[in-house]
Amino acid sequence: MAFFTVRDDTSLHAEPLAISPWSATQVGGYAVCGALARAVEAEMADSGLSPLRFTVDLVKPVRSDGFTTRSSVVRRGPRMSVVDAAVVQDGEVRARATSVFVVPSDEPPGELWQSAEPLPTPPEGADVVGPPLITSGHNGWSRDYRMHQNAGRKSAWQTFPPLVAGEDMTPFQRAVTMSETTSLVCHWGTEGAGFINTDATLALVRLPIGGSVGLRADSQTSSAGLSVGTATMFDRHGVVGHCTVTAIANARRQVDLGGII
Repeated sequence: MAFFTVRDDTSLHAEPLAISPWSATQVGGYAVCGALARAVEAEMADSGLSPLRFTVDLVKPVRSDGFTTRSSVVRRGPRMSVVDAAVVQDGEVRARATSVFVVPSDEPPGELWQSAEPLPTPPEGADVVGPPLITSGHNGWSRDYRMHQNAGRKSAWQTFPPLVAGEDMTPFQRAVTMSETTSLVCHWGTEGAGFINTDATLALVRLPIGGSVGLRADSQTSSAGLSVGTATMFDRHGVVGHCTVTAIANARRQVDLGGII
């Protein structure tokens, strides 16, 4: 079980797990993000640098019948490197990413303000591959999505299968794939999900530890069909980073997530 299989040595073909809830013939944004993370990571293998930021622009729907990725190093410096990547299908760019990698160092002296808001407690004994577990309002962790089709604050916790069959999913790929779920925890309301995101940005202070990762919705603001959502990414050891998505209304194809159990 994986999101993609490799054919012809290079092209990625979507498995059922990668299919978008918006369309049975398209790849979900989370899987597109993961594919771009894989391309970027290949450029930075053995560099010793840590990922700091990853931004994906979902330019055009990616069909499920196969695509390739390409990547290039924009700058390789002693303290910072920048890498671009793209999903290419039918000779055109369908999604693109820009990433920044840096050298870790010691913390500077002094004290800074930090939020004291507690993180959600991850579900115990639930680190098994599957759809995200959700908690909302006073409702505990579950995959009974009927419980969570409400206006309560949402968090998600997920354990992923391999991104590509035959390969181990790396912590970076896991974090990037999860970052797109920011749209789910921020844009799922009483009538389902009515916004579709156009991009996703992940800012990391460290890579997630373990096979599971979580997201807690922090804010959602919308006007005239335009929305911005932000979330905190966490694991069982604390905060991993923060995510932001921008989205546009897609009321004609609103997804009733309460019908998914």
